[in-house]
Amino acid sequence: MHNAITDVAGIRVGHYTDEAAATGCTVILCEGGAVGGVDVRGSATGTREIELLRPVSLIQEVHAILLSGGSAYGLDAAGGVMRFLEGRATGFPTRAARVPIVPAAIIYDLAIGDARVRPGAEEAHQACLDASVVFKEGSVGAGTGATVGKALGAERATKGGLGTASQQVGNSVTVGALAVVNAFGDVVSPENGEILAGPRPEAGRGFASSVDIMCRGEWSRPSLTNTTLAIVATDAALNKEQTNKLAQMAQDGLARVLRPAHTMVDGDVVFALSTGKPGGRTFDVSALGAVAAQVLAHAIVRAITEAKGLCDIPSAREWKEM
Repeated sequence: MHNAITDVAGIRVGHYTDEAAATGCTVILCEGGAVGGVDVRGSATGTREIELLRPVSLIQEVHAILLSGGSAYGLDAAGGVMRFLEGRATGFPTRAARVPIVPAAIIYDLAIGDARVRPGAEEAHQACLDASVVFKEGSVGAGTGATVGKALGAERATKGGLGTASQQVGNSVTVGALAVVNAFGDVVSPENGEILAGPRPEAGRGFASSVDIMCRGEWSRPSLTNTTLAIVATDAALNKEQTNKLAQMAQDGLARVLRPAHTMVDGDVVFALSTGKPGGRTFDVSALGAVAAQVLAHAIVRAITEAKGLCDIPSAREWKEM
């Protein structure tokens, strides 16, 4: 066990990271395919092919998920994942060719680094080639340019990032999560509500409360520049309806550690994957969903604790040590 989403059988993760431009992308490969689901709670999303994950759609399996920086420009990177999968004869079978199914979602990271540089097909293809069961967390991949706590303006934000976690359920089933945390609000401890990362006050250390700032009407109203993207996965065998329920319940994990979550200026999306095959290991979906929310909350916290400062935006750890 690596305490990572790759503890789920069939999942591999690869990054492309550009620290100079403060952007990147992350690919989650589903070896052998996976039943997919999705739950969208944010109001400022940038996505590709997520309608295929709904229970009423024809497609039953996805082959990878792309999370990318670069705002809507970053959606182009999905072409590199498709090229990688096509080269391995992986995809939905049609009469003419196999078509890889690669849902994607993006964060807005153009405000730091170099806005002219965005992940594209070549970068995503390289991330596929580098995919493994062991991967880095923090300011890497799609989390390279992520920030949190923007109620006092982008200049008072704190560094966000990418985190992962996993947990065994029963004796044979694993639930894992991966999160890219680029939230408008604060990240708080799921144990005691302490603000772990948020707006940096002009005087003193610690973090201001985004909700308190908003209630006083003093917040800096940002444009559509915030998103937390997440993937929860299990090796239990779930059908499409159950996988969508898993994604829905996992959203509770965002609400536990992001304050506020699901705002009009956030594009929060949670994907769910089931790599178990029909007739394989099963587990009650309500229990899996409860664990998924818990594991996702831990992944979000990991994204903050593993982040490092970039482009004059300090990490939470660096801010506390200044």
